[in-house]
Amino acid sequence: MKQLEKIALFDLDGTLCDYDKIIARDYNLMKSPNEPSYKRFKDDEKPKYFERRIREIRERDGWWEKLPKLKLGFDILKIAKELDFNIHILTKGPTRSQNAWTGKAKWVQKNIKKDYPNAKLTITEDKGLVYGTILIDDYIEYVERWLTWRPRGVVIMPSHPWNEEYSHPNVIRYDGKNIDQVKERMLWAKNRTHNI
Repeated sequence: MKQLEKIALFDLDGTLCDYDKIIARDYNLMKSPNEPSYKRFKDDEKPKYFERRIREIRERDGWWEKLPKLKLGFDILKIAKELDFNIHILTKGPTRSQNAWTGKAKWVQKNIKKDYPNAKLTITEDKGLVYGTILIDDYIEYVERWLTWRPRGVVIMPSHPWNEEYSHPNVIRYDGKNIDQVKERMLWAKNRTHNI
């Protein structure tokens, strides 16, 4: 029987690049002194003014490609390479921002392709539709959507304040201290038999 490819799907924002650090910095520079500082809202709780400001920041030329690398994600990326996974970057393209799609592609070219020349990039509006052996993603909504169609799927979740309460039997949170546990789970997922 034909074996499925062993693919590690890596999110960008909050996984490989430090989106929140920079969006918080730029947002807080725009707000008035009496307004609250940047925080992550659930999609249905975002105030309209908040969304407009975030959109304005992300539309700046070169904003996306200047995001710094996030060590948690690159720790996991290194393990994936050691275990000989096919590396696929899987990121959501904001519906209203072509600039983001281009900027994310440039970020991958600049920060991933040099050390991982065979890495593939998929920009999508629905991560749940994309096949992978494992998913590395910090955002609960995308993780749950992906697991909906892969009840045996394995997820490595970089640890952040917005996902610290999240628990799922298929998800291991990585906080920088449990890399051996992460590697063991990734190896298990890689060696599990999948046939088509």
